[in-house]
Amino acid sequence: MKAAPFSYQRPTALPEALDALADTASSAISGGQSLGPMLNLRLARPPALVDIRRLELLRTSRIEDGRLHLGAAVTHAEIEDGLVPDTTHGMLPQVARGIAYRAIRNRGTLGGSLAHCDPAADWLNCLLALGARLHLASAGGRRTLMIEDFARGAYSTALTPGEVLVLVELPAFTPALRWGYYKICAKVGEFADAIGAVAIDPGIGHCRLVIGAVETRPVLVPEPDGWIDGSRTGGAAADTAAADRVAAFEALVAQHFPAQDPVFIHRHAVALARAIAQMNARAP
Repeated sequence: MKAAPFSYQRPTALPEALDALADTASSAISGGQSLGPMLNLRLARPPALVDIRRLELLRTSRIEDGRLHLGAAVTHAEIEDGLVPDTTHGMLPQVARGIAYRAIRNRGTLGGSLAHCDPAADWLNCLLALGARLHLASAGGRRTLMIEDFARGAYSTALTPGEVLVLVELPAFTPALRWGYYKICAKVGEFADAIGAVAIDPGIGHCRLVIGAVETRPVLVPEPDGWIDGSRTGGAAADTAAADRVAAFEALVAQHFPAQDPVFIHRHAVALARAIAQMNARAP
């Protein structure tokens, strides 16, 4: 199929784009890796598209007072290739490297992925673990939201008509930051069946553990300290500790998803355990 007819605008400045989007029938488009197929299948039929990919503000990234500010139109490939700053000690490039295929990463954008809000999407889960703050703009003004308040559910966000995501801000991490990110996929390039993500920075009191690739928005585990075992052991002791950790995480996943089958629960428990193992392997 082909897309239903629509008008197309490519503004050169953010205020111009926001004025165009004030018409609530308009939709913003950036990389188009999610919206494009929806248009062609006529699952989405906006009468007007406003292309925001080349807006300078959305393409700019910087570090300010230790906080990383990433423009929403930065592509996955630019993060993968180290063309933007990184304060996460390699977490952002590694996660970017595992998104779909290179052709997708060349055009897909950070903000587009977040606005689409697929629960199995890498950026949603990664940035939830990192405690990102999102900057939103509309013709009526600007506001900021923590990412856990931005994601309302599967494919559902706090964006209002005419509003766009312009910037992703990360905390001022210290050299003590440790992280782990593990996803289970049917094959390389597919969306994940389970995701485990963890990020700890004692220097700023940051500790987050995420259960991802679920049917609703990813779960930010409350009081995660008790679930994160920072010990590192070797030999048979390591095997026993890993098995015990998976069993513990099965209980955690079952708490949040009591109606799910044992395969779902075990798969997500394994993802969490392997994310923790990655984090421990990066410990000094």
